[in-house]
Amino acid sequence: MKLKHIFAMTAVAASLTLAGCGGDINITPTSIDNSVDNSTNNSNNSSTTNPGTGSDTLECASYEKDGATVEGTVEGNNCIYDKDFVSAASPILTDLTLEALPNGGVHYFEKTLMIGESCHTTNDNCTIELDGPTLTIEAGTTIVFDDASSRVQINRGANIEAIGTYSDPIIFTSANAIDSLKVKAPEPQDWGGIMIDGLARTDQCTDDERTAGTCNAETEGAVTYYGGNDDTDDSGTLKFVKIHYAGGLPAGAQEGNDLNSLTLAAVGSGTTIEYIDIYAGYDDGIELFGGTVNLKYITVTDTQDDSIDIDAGWQGNAQFIFIKHGTVKNDAGQDINMGNGGFESDGVKVSGTSVPASAPKIANVTVITTDELSVRDNGASIAVKLDDSISATWYNTVLIKTAANNTYCIDYKDDASDQIVNNEVSFENSVAACAKLNDDGADVVTAKADGTTTVALATWFENGGSNELLNSDAAILTGFATLPKADADYTIDAKDMSTEDAFFTATDFIGAISSTDTSSDWYDWVKDAYTNADDE
Repeated sequence: MKLKHIFAMTAVAASLTLAGCGGDINITPTSIDNSVDNSTNNSNNSSTTNPGTGSDTLECASYEKDGATVEGTVEGNNCIYDKDFVSAASPILTDLTLEALPNGGVHYFEKTLMIGESCHTTNDNCTIELDGPTLTIEAGTTIVFDDASSRVQINRGANIEAIGTYSDPIIFTSANAIDSLKVKAPEPQDWGGIMIDGLARTDQCTDDERTAGTCNAETEGAVTYYGGNDDTDDSGTLKFVKIHYAGGLPAGAQEGNDLNSLTLAAVGSGTTIEYIDIYAGYDDGIELFGGTVNLKYITVTDTQDDSIDIDAGWQGNAQFIFIKHGTVKNDAGQDINMGNGGFESDGVKVSGTSVPASAPKIANVTVITTDELSVRDNGASIAVKLDDSISATWYNTVLIKTAANNTYCIDYKDDASDQIVNNEVSFENSVAACAKLNDDGADVVTAKADGTTTVALATWFENGGSNELLNSDAAILTGFATLPKADADYTIDAKDMSTEDAFFTATDFIGAISSTDTSSDWYDWVKDAYTNADDE
């Protein structure tokens, strides 16, 4: 912690004293050349930071507390914030703004950047401040951490407004991705990711708890509290945001109680999550614990566990999702396999509440799997996993698996069998080009409810001719983008999703992105993510 201007005042006093002794002392503030070379956009590179725009004098973020100004410390081109500035034990309870720093400078937090109070309304005898503090992050800002327990934490009632652009994204990454801070090669679990706790419904609370205002569901990985009774809750905006090398198992936590790259816990529909790029995460890319938030323009590449994890009664929608499994290099330079489920899809976490099973509509998806077992739990690279009464529908989706000696495309558990047999979970206007669709012995699904009603998984997927099962070498994609039907091996037409819900954008292609759409930010966003993942 630094009290702003104390150093400046001391320096001036010292100069006056020395001047009285006959010395000529000139005190000049740090001046930084903030010129920016915009000739090439290298924002997809995980090891470079944004050039920023900044000002001539580098000033770190600050806020007022107990009558004093608390401010970060300048070190070179970077701003450093220690535990006295913010931590999980000492959250910031007022608005804070992080500006883009010039000359590749970054905001380096040594502990968790926690905004708002973590309030258990029963045990802590506290009240959630509905109009809580806001963390504002300017376009082109880079924020780094260096510990698996350190994360960005937005508590209930607080907000985050992180709005970048394609050319000036906001980057959250490992300190090891920054040359001036690097102590080893960056890798998954270098820091803890972003967690947003909202006030929407989740099946983690009972109806009585929601009515009484005592819904305090505990988050995984690090204990904060989420959930409420406001499905329109607004936790802010994440737009054109990159989250790299995040997620982790905090010290002392049990295996499986992990932090994700992005956790959305009972986040409401008033929140905007668009243009998110997640790379080399330790646990899940995005995990949703109930809530009603929508997702749009999402890339998740080379994350160890599930790319998108749906749970606890999520009632949102999603469109334009690109997922790719592959490899990354660890600190020792070894290639490690990344990717378990493209989607882990759980409908109900706790039964007996009025919150229905997760039933999202998910459209325009591409999932590219491998035939490898993830370094995380030795789990197979699978496109979609179905469990716990999931009632989702995937539209305009492309599933790819070119080889299947160790893996397959679709996995299901008995707790999803009734939904499969009754077609309450399904695909429409979609293609699976999988060397193997399902695990050995799992080609026929038997309903759990009666133990007799069955359906072949292939028949279920084809859904009366709405979808196609093709050979693994079928021409569908060119790199990351979907070929037009006239140039491809599939014959189905895409569904115009604008007829389903106002959230959806009108589409005339299957998969996450069309090969004919080469001028959009979304095309470039996917291209950058795909290229960055392929570089390793």
